[in-house]
Amino acid sequence: MRNWRTYGKEIAIGFVFVLLLFLIYIGVPAMPIVTFAMVAAALFFLTKARGGMAVGSVGRKGPAKAPQFLSFEDIGGQEQAKKELVEALEFMVKREEIRKLGIRPLKGILLTGPPGTGKTLLAKAAAHYTQSAFVAASGSEFVEMYVGVGASRIRDLFKEARSQAAKLKRHSAVVFIDEIDGIGGKRDGGGQHREYDQTLNQLLTEMDGIQGDESIRILLIAATNRKELLDPALLRPGRFDRHIQVDLPDKKGREHILRLHARNKPLEEDVSLVRVAEETFGFSGAQLESVMNEAAIYALREDRDRLSQSDLTQAVDKVMMGERTDRETTREERERVAMHELGHAIMAETLRPGSVAQVSLTPRGQALGYVRHHPRADSYLYTKQTLEDQIMIALGGAAAEELIYGGRSTGSRGDFEQATDIVRTLIESGMSELGIIHPQALTKEEWARENASILDGLMERTREYLSASRDKFDQLLSILVQEETLSGDRLRECLGKTSPDSAAS
Repeated sequence: MRNWRTYGKEIAIGFVFVLLLFLIYIGVPAMPIVTFAMVAAALFFLTKARGGMAVGSVGRKGPAKAPQFLSFEDIGGQEQAKKELVEALEFMVKREEIRKLGIRPLKGILLTGPPGTGKTLLAKAAAHYTQSAFVAASGSEFVEMYVGVGASRIRDLFKEARSQAAKLKRHSAVVFIDEIDGIGGKRDGGGQHREYDQTLNQLLTEMDGIQGDESIRILLIAATNRKELLDPALLRPGRFDRHIQVDLPDKKGREHILRLHARNKPLEEDVSLVRVAEETFGFSGAQLESVMNEAAIYALREDRDRLSQSDLTQAVDKVMMGERTDRETTREERERVAMHELGHAIMAETLRPGSVAQVSLTPRGQALGYVRHHPRADSYLYTKQTLEDQIMIALGGAAAEELIYGGRSTGSRGDFEQATDIVRTLIESGMSELGIIHPQALTKEEWARENASILDGLMERTREYLSASRDKFDQLLSILVQEETLSGDRLRECLGKTSPDSAAS
């Protein structure tokens, strides 16, 4: 038998239709009424659809639980972050022990760090480690122009987490919000009631409502690249109790990540992932995954069934600088690019003997040529001399153009940006003539004056170094233009120098 709700809809539609005919019959204008009814119906269904998206986007359509195969052992390069996270998760696993000691369960864990370092993977592994249900969303999903929609979605998110835990017969659930700065940014304090303020308030309320004696315990894990932008009310203890830094991996971590992504890829016997790890200083986990994937693509292009060391080297270049392009240049431009890159290479060999691996005229991305350096040891502290050497190597291209052609080109723009960034580091670290000073205490004019002073002095020294090797440029130019690449060993041979490795042998 049909229920009353079905009959109710039909009766309502019939009533509206009869009412409309009656109004027309008594002479009331029908068009304004019809127009108003259509607008009201459109707004009703639009609002209902907007509000109803919350459960779908973070619930039924989103992942209900963490993949069972993903564990902390499947995540490389984040040993310290994993250790801190596991310690925090023990509060969820050892419920009886923490109850005896009167420990308050953690309510939230904030993962901070550069993009691509594995924050989302850590959240999924946390759900697997604690045998919890897993529900994920992005901060951008909660911000809408319609008032109250974001707050409603927050409520639906936590409700969905409890529902999934109950279905899976779990005692806990992990709610993961990526890019939480989309809803958790600092409030301006101006008293203006904005939609994302209401959304943030609802999130704070949900976190405060997580009680330790609930049958289903919910842990909120959030990720952000910009912790400094988050509202203090969100960062305080009792909300996000643990702040875990997820940094770029070191050499050992990069090797671990490469091996994880090489498990399903056949490699030649002479492939050295240790060498690739050395060449990828500063790469994130996502970039390392891309290196292995691009290397496999290079092998596929050449119809080979195994990845070679050359494939990995080309993949590193592509991830670092972009895809190889077919950009055609005139001979004059080609020679100028060659002189520019030789300026970088000669300065690098002068200041750091044995550091150049290859000079290339192969266009990649926006670069018409590049210098590949031998891998450096992972460093986190730099002296004034080291930073000045980096600036002089960056200025070597422009100095070479001035020496050979009497002027610079637009190809030095990126080099100058790099040099200026290093100068800022020098000043902020108290290594300039200004001494120890807070950066905000300097006016724009003082910044510009000190920046120009440092760069002018180092540019003059760069010109002096390159002038001493002026006779080598023509010989190296002929080789580079003809062969497109110049190995570091051949460069040192032409310069009359030997690398530290060859000298030691």
